[in-house]
Amino acid sequence: MDEKQLLKVTESSALGNVEIAPEVIEVIAGIAVSEVAGVASMRGNFATGVVERLGKKSHGKGVKVELDAEGITIDAFVVMDYGISIPETAKKIQDNTRQALKNMTALEIKEINVHVVGVQMETRDESELEEEK
Repeated sequence: MDEKQLLKVTESSALGNVEIAPEVIEVIAGIAVSEVAGVASMRGNFATGVVERLGKKSHGKGVKVELDAEGITIDAFVVMDYGISIPETAKKIQDNTRQALKNMTALEIKEINVHVVGVQMETRDESELEEEK
């Protein structure tokens, strides 16, 4: 059976080791990205869509974590709100994600890549449509 890859946070001490699963990094990064103003939603896959329909929120949705010898690479796949500055919002996503991971895990991140996969147009409520008639 294949053992899951864990990240060592501290060197061995008298008390033991601290290891973090990549899924934990996905969840922390997902929450940090969705906190940024201008992010409409995160892109998920079919499985996360099914889980959300069953009433459970998938916090790691839209985040991919890669571990290699050079470090940790995070890819965030986001849908932005219409009318915001995409470069400024992407920079805020990178800063917020890096800060959240640094505070919570003490891990240094090699890259945080932001992939804008869509733009959310402003939707009007039915009440607004009724007022126009």
